[in-house]
This record gives sequence, C-alpha cells and structure tokens, in this order.
Amino acid sequence: MKLHIYWACATLDWCMAKDYIARDPRTGLPIATGRKQRKKNTKKQVTGPWQECSRKDILALANGEIPQLQVDWGGRRYVLPREDGIRGLGRLKGVWADRAHTCLLKALESDEATIRIAALEVLPVVAEQRSDELFDWLSVLLDDDEASVRKAASQCLEDSAPTFPSGIDSSLAQELRSPIHARSEPAWRGLKGLTETWPEVACDHIDELLLVTDVGLRRKASKLLRNIVQRAGAMGWDLISWALNDEDADVRRNASSTLASLSKKEPRIAIMLTERAILDADAKVRNNALRAIRSMDTDDSRARTLIMNGTRHTNVEVRRSCIEMLPMLLVEDKLRLIATELLQTETNAELKKMLNEYTFDASIEGTEAQKNTFLAPALPVPALEREVAQAQGQAVGLESAPLDRPPLLESTDELPQDP
Repeated sequence: MKLHIYWACATLDWCMAKDYIARDPRTGLPIATGRKQRKKNTKKQVTGPWQECSRKDILALANGEIPQLQVDWGGRRYVLPREDGIRGLGRLKGVWADRAHTCLLKALESDEATIRIAALEVLPVVAEQRSDELFDWLSVLLDDDEASVRKAASQCLEDSAPTFPSGIDSSLAQELRSPIHARSEPAWRGLKGLTETWPEVACDHIDELLLVTDVGLRRKASKLLRNIVQRAGAMGWDLISWALNDEDADVRRNASSTLASLSKKEPRIAIMLTERAILDADAKVRNNALRAIRSMDTDDSRARTLIMNGTRHTNVEVRRSCIEMLPMLLVEDKLRLIATELLQTETNAELKKMLNEYTFDASIEGTEAQKNTFLAPALPVPALEREVAQAQGQAVGLESAPLDRPPLLESTDELPQDP
C-alpha cells in the first residue's frame, strides 16, 4: 500500500513539473530556459502521375531509356514523357539517391529547355539527399539563353535558399543586386525565407547590402531587420545600430520600427538604440522611438532617465509623450515638483495646461468638498457611550439630540413638587 502511495505521489509531482511554466513576474511571459531547436526545413515534393511509377521505371524514363510511360492515376490514364520522369526523381531516396543525383546532373546539361526546367523543379528535393555540383549548375542556368529556364532557375534559387544557404551563397548575393526585377524579386523572397531558418547567414547578406551605395538596396535590406530582431542576437543589434546611422531617412525608419519589438527581448540594448533614435531629425524615426519607450519597463533606471530627458526635448511631440508618462514614474509629491520645474521653461500652451493639472493639489487648493475627501474619518462612538449620551439628551458627534426625549434638568430645584 505504501508503495502505491509513493508511486502516485511521484507521478503527480512529475506531471506538475511537466506542466509548470516559469514566467517573468513583471511581464507574465514564459522565461526562456534554452535555445529553441532549429526545425529542419524539408521540401515538399510535388505530386503527379509519376507517383504511380516504380523506382526503376522513373530512372529509365528520366534517363531517356524509354520514350514514354503509361500509368493510371486519379482514375485517369496518363502518358508520361521524360520530363515527368525527371520530376519523379525526388521519390528516389536512400540507396537510390546516388542514381537519382547522376540522372539529374545529366538532365541539367541537356540541350532541351523543357528537360532543364524539369530538372530545376526537382533540384531542391534531390539536393536534400545529395547536393554535389547541383548548385554549380544552378548558378550556370541563372544566365541561360532561354527566358523560361532563367525563370525556373530563379524559382529554384528561392526554394533552395532557406535550406542550402552555403550552396547558393554567391548566387543569392549576385541575384539580389540584379537590376532585372524578374531575377531580383525571387532572390529577395529567398533571403526573407533565410531569415527564418538561418538568421545568422541572412545577417551576413543584409550587412553587405547596407554598405552598398544603391539606396534602393539599402531600403530593401533594412525592411528585413524586423524578421531577424528576435532571432539573430548580437549580429542583429549591430545591423540595427548601423541602419540607424544611415543617411537615408527610410532606412532609419525601418530600423527604428524594430525598437519596440527589441525592447521586449533585450531592453538594455533597446534603450541604448532608442537614446539615439529619439534625437533623430526625422519625425517618423522619433515616433518609433517613442513607441519603444512606452513599451519599456519604467522601473529601469536608464529608461526613467531617458523619459525625464525627453520632457525637455526640443520637439513638442517628444515632450508631450514623455510628460504623459510622468505619472507612471513619479509619486504625487515628486510629480508636482517636477511639473513645477518644467513649467518654468515650457512654452507650449497644451503642455502648460497638462503640467498645471499635475501641480494641482486638491487637499490644499481644492473646494471644501474636495478637501473633506482627504480628511480622516472620525473614530466611531462606542455603543454604550452613545446610549448614555442619548439618555442624558446630549448630542453624539455631529448628531443633534433626539427630539422625542426632553433634556434632563440640571438641578433638583426645577423638579415639579408634589401637591
């Protein structure tokens, strides 16, 4: 019996420990106890009639050993050409991977454009098993003579970027800078996908793009800072800091828009960057900095100093936002002192009105009713004393004497005499 009780208690403790989530007492958010494991990004294979083919038939069809193959799929009969055999190479895994890889290399160097396009479509899937020389061919086909092949190669680059950052590194860097929109846009989408799977590698590309002279590339790169701010760590902070110093206002706006998100994860870094953004000449950058200040923990000494300095900023909107946050920082007595000091230098009429409201003390300057609300209530009269006072006809507190009972006579001379 004791053994069963011990086992039940141990099981209960294990279940409670498993379900328990440690949370930050200030924010209520779960406390991170370790680095999140990187999720493997597996390409989803495109389905088609070739799913009904055997592995041997797929290899024979892809190598051109048989011109075509008839299969029944989805209640219909299909005649599969060599292109469909190449698309089916993604099914060949394990011991079949080497043969699929060799067959795909032959298809990539084919003279027929349709064969090369089919090979590019299945390249990301086959590369998960074996990637030797495949991305070298991808870089070659990005400059193919056929426009349809170049389009397929750009799509292949976009699909491969999140999974194979090292294989497409140079090709991605080149396509990102391409003046041709049809080639650069897939590369930018691939870089965006890379920020989710390999943020450190994406930071290297963004770092290089923020240094180019083309302002359009710098603006596009700065928009991706929002994707890496929660994942890239110190590398991401450096990029945000660099972008805040850019000469282009749009780049600084994109960088400053990440400060509110950064303040939730790394408040100390966010405060240092916000101190710089709050002094920016652009109004939108300052507004983003103010949004970050509102999301910060006001108990932090550096955040409090930042808000107090903002109350004397040259920009009216900055002063207004910081003055509005003063009641959250200060107790009433300290708030009145600070508001009195600010009134001596404030020139804006609306802010003066706000500061005057902060300096108003209802317990001293208010109406009689307002002053009475601050008075302590009188102590209650014990029931026995109340009863004795009422019996003697005396008033209790502010109450008047009862009207139904005549007041007691003070001397016996006033008593009525018996006849």
